[in-house]
Amino acid sequence: MVPVSSSAKQKMRTALELGDLAVRMMRQNLRRRTPRASDEEIEAALQAWVRTRPGAEHGDCDGRPIHPKHA
Repeated sequence: MVPVSSSAKQKMRTALELGDLAVRMMRQNLRRRTPRASDEEIEAALQAWVRTRPGAEHGDCDGRPIHPKHA
């Protein structure tokens, strides 16, 4: 097993926290935009956003898509 530096661990923790923050912010945004929507409708809209949000059509990083057989 390759040792992981504390710096790498902190970067990963920060990335995960930012991802959680983005989801919470979008949930609040959806509630403001559609105040009469049910919890189920908000969650469905949130999941749709996670799957199709602008800028992440091919994943969450810059560059060209790499298919698993080429990785």
